[in-house]
Amino acid sequence: MFTYLSNTYKNKLASADWSQYMAIWLGAAFLVSVPVFFQAPLVRQAPWISLILTVGWLSLSRQWLEDESRHHWGSIMWGFSLTWFCGSIYWSWLRWEPLWHLPIEAIALPWAIWAIFKRQNSYLVGAWFYLGSLVGTGITDIYFYLTDVVPQWRELMQLESNVEMVRPLLQSAIAQIQTPWGMIWMMLLALWIMAIGIRAMASKQIHHWAFSGALLCTLVVDSLFGISAVLLN
Repeated sequence: MFTYLSNTYKNKLASADWSQYMAIWLGAAFLVSVPVFFQAPLVRQAPWISLILTVGWLSLSRQWLEDESRHHWGSIMWGFSLTWFCGSIYWSWLRWEPLWHLPIEAIALPWAIWAIFKRQNSYLVGAWFYLGSLVGTGITDIYFYLTDVVPQWRELMQLESNVEMVRPLLQSAIAQIQTPWGMIWMMLLALWIMAIGIRAMASKQIHHWAFSGALLCTLVVDSLFGISAVLLN
């Protein structure tokens, strides 16, 4: 399916544009997955280092923005800096309260809106990357509320270092997700994400491809969490 879609969109773009657009898409997908493997353990061991790293990402973004050959990468790194900053705050000190998740992740939304509506070309790719990541986060949170696993989330964050007490909570959460209600909503929201992400790839605007990569990779990240939960179960 992905090969078919790739060939379809490739025909709409010049070969040089296609390579650049796909690189941005893959870069966005990669940067969305980075927090799962790197930031998640870092915020538990060294939360302040995670927060301070935002300055490093912003510095790298500025350097790349000043280089014409890396302009788009500087922009997407700016957007990544926003997601990293918000994630550092929530997962370092507020992860015990699920209700604060989306509001904290949306702290940088005014900057993204400014870049999008003011057509700030230097930051447009990064703004759409941040927006794609935020939409994916919002849809995932909606699913948690619909399946009523928020109480387990809250308790898991309190007991994350106690494996024996975590296991029954994971079993309870998985049982709720595996109900017909949980499975139906999982498929509907996954299809919704795919429809939005694929539609964005039909655009000839490269920032829409950054949005698509960030949003579609939400499915991959969520799948990784699901697999981890099953393995620990």
